[in-house]
Amino acid sequence: MSRYDQIRPARVLSMASRRKLSVRVPATSANIGPGFDVVGLSLSLHLSLVVTYPWEPPAGGYVQPEITYSGEGADEVSLDAYKNLTTRVALYVLRCNAVRRFPSHLTMHVDNEIPFGRGLGSSGAAVIAGVLLGNAIGNFNLPTERLLDFALMVERHPDNVTAALVGGFVGSYLKELDEEATEAASVPLSEVLPEYPPDASEDWGLNPPVPPLGIGHYIRFGWSQSIRAVAIIPRFELSTARAREVLPTQYSRKDLVFNMQRLAVLTTALGQTPPDPDLIYEAMKDRVHQPYRKTLIPGLPEVTSRITPATHPGLLGICLSGAGPTILALATGGFEAIAEDARKIFEGFDISIDWKVLEVVGGSSVADAAE
Repeated sequence: MSRYDQIRPARVLSMASRRKLSVRVPATSANIGPGFDVVGLSLSLHLSLVVTYPWEPPAGGYVQPEITYSGEGADEVSLDAYKNLTTRVALYVLRCNAVRRFPSHLTMHVDNEIPFGRGLGSSGAAVIAGVLLGNAIGNFNLPTERLLDFALMVERHPDNVTAALVGGFVGSYLKELDEEATEAASVPLSEVLPEYPPDASEDWGLNPPVPPLGIGHYIRFGWSQSIRAVAIIPRFELSTARAREVLPTQYSRKDLVFNMQRLAVLTTALGQTPPDPDLIYEAMKDRVHQPYRKTLIPGLPEVTSRITPATHPGLLGICLSGAGPTILALATGGFEAIAEDARKIFEGFDISIDWKVLEVVGGSSVADAAE
């Protein structure tokens, strides 16, 4: 008898022959001005999974998972369960908890609203979806803090994955001074999520490194319900790796103090009602990452400097979303004017955009049902 057989809830077996899991994970925006690698925001675009499998596998032997995909990235993502990011993360969680493979005859349909490579947390959402899926399949009932540990072994920056997991406006950090956590952070990603060869058997890669306990910590900040996020999305991708390459390895004390001062104000100011545009606009300025990424995003300085609370009533602040190229404008009104004027500026650089008005939403969810 496998560990998976041991942990199946008997009450479900009596209700139906198939289990159905639904997982929903929000998009995120990281950094939010001065909060580089520190704060994140969950937004109302979602990655959704519907997973089904029989409680009692049919006769005839083990059948590998089958994946279908719709929405953003449908022509880019792998449908191989040993190459797809979400299912590889799910398998990592399972194997760290003594379950060696997926249930037989598992099918998974993914519907994705989050654009790839645009600074809206598409990879972080895929990682969180995988962590939640592995936890649900295994019936491990892991607490939120432990789920975050697994996510951070894959995605080493906590801002996006924390916001995707718990929702809202969130600050987070890694406990890097802890010896065990520091060692975990040094484990190569290739050991955590190995590249499965085409002929890999279920015995291949069975013992991945288990996350230490409590390597990530977070806190939710207040958020004014009147604030919406206008996502201004240029029609080109920018990888996080490339966006990090342009950043310096050292900063001046002046620039670090500039960011810390503004972040200390911003985390409270965005929770006040009514929000103060003069306070927030200045508090969303940054000297740590945006100035260095402007060479990768033509039009970025012009959009962030010409669209202000004085020129666009309702605007509170404007910044790069994550590594970009999406620009995030926080506002209480005037959404269309903000977006259309940003479009005009980008057109001057031969760049087309899409835009969406998004709400700040709660975190990820998992629903478990029978068919």
